[in-house]
Amino acid sequence: MVFENGEKIQRALLVGIDTGEYDAEGSMEELYELVRSAGAEPVGSIIQKRDKPDGATCIGSGRLEEIKNTCEQQEIDFIVFDTELSPTQIRNIENETDTRTIDRTMLILDIFAIRAKTNEGKIQVELAQLKYLMPRLSGKGKEMSRLGGGVGTRGPGETKLETDKRHIRRKIEYLKDELRHLADRREQLRARRKKDGVITVAIVGYTNAGKSTLMNTLTQAGVLSENKLFATLDPTSRALKLPNGVSVMMIDTVGLVRRLPHHLVEAFKSTLEEAALADIILNVCDASSDEYKLHLDVTNRLLSDLGLKDHPVITVFNKCDLVPNPDDLPQDRDSVRICAKSAIGIDELLRAVENNLPVRLRRYDLLLPFSKASIAAVLRDKGAVQNEEYTADGLRLTAIVEEELWHLVDPYAL
Repeated sequence: MVFENGEKIQRALLVGIDTGEYDAEGSMEELYELVRSAGAEPVGSIIQKRDKPDGATCIGSGRLEEIKNTCEQQEIDFIVFDTELSPTQIRNIENETDTRTIDRTMLILDIFAIRAKTNEGKIQVELAQLKYLMPRLSGKGKEMSRLGGGVGTRGPGETKLETDKRHIRRKIEYLKDELRHLADRREQLRARRKKDGVITVAIVGYTNAGKSTLMNTLTQAGVLSENKLFATLDPTSRALKLPNGVSVMMIDTVGLVRRLPHHLVEAFKSTLEEAALADIILNVCDASSDEYKLHLDVTNRLLSDLGLKDHPVITVFNKCDLVPNPDDLPQDRDSVRICAKSAIGIDELLRAVENNLPVRLRRYDLLLPFSKASIAAVLRDKGAVQNEEYTADGLRLTAIVEEELWHLVDPYAL
């Protein structure tokens, strides 16, 4: 038996249905990583080809008997299906196999419960779990009437859920109110950023693409960075000064996965709203993955759904040191190739960000005659002055100047 921190690591059997609607093999590989991210050990997988899922058991009676035998022989702690199961299906599968059963959505929610650190993140997790689990509480499946106790059942505070649905509905409304208050506070912060002329750059992309590693490389933010899906859940913001002297706010967001249920996207909309309101978006993908094109499509579709077609989007091909022929990757003015871990290509990335700034800016070292002090006043009013010093020859200052003022300061540039 495998133990970690004195506790037995749970063993999981993965089950998938191949109806031809999507790449079942690729989705199962992702499910394997999701189970690992939840702290369990995937010990086997079964894929059943069917025209459509069986209404009673999803997988069919023949395969279900095979699953039952596998669970007994391999000492399986829980079964995870790579699709969304109905309460009836879960109950029937558990009754037949005598093994706790969860689905893909429950697994992702479990990982969210582990990863959420901020108050808002925890509230979002609890809300999503309550809304998803409420219709499943009436059954008598193994451990389905509570949170806490294993992968797919962890929840807020490791406490049991009340079976009184009226109580749960009241709790849902309370959590929604809490999120509305937090959203108002976040909107005030964004408004202050806009008023202060803060330029925001959001890092988005498929989970495990290296977004947090890139954030750490650029800003030394100390964001959790590890080889697990959904390593980052809560948005993280850090300031970054570009080579041209312009400061921007970098925002790291939650990673995406294929077939992420819509209600989960809704539940974690706040972290995606950071991308929606950003001036520039970095779409990061793992270039070493055979499915990097699919990963980019997942992100691009979401950006389109959020109405970001007109936002500058820079495609960032990460982990290029692991790509046999990096030159085969798509190349255009809106894409860069990097290795965030070793800081390869970071200079090119920063230049791409500079080229996509919402306004054209230049960093000036100026010597203004005292008779031209009004120019300094204009620059101060725009918050562009970085430092200044009075000398015998005039006012020396360094400023970030917008294009409309270049003609005003050009004669006094050093």
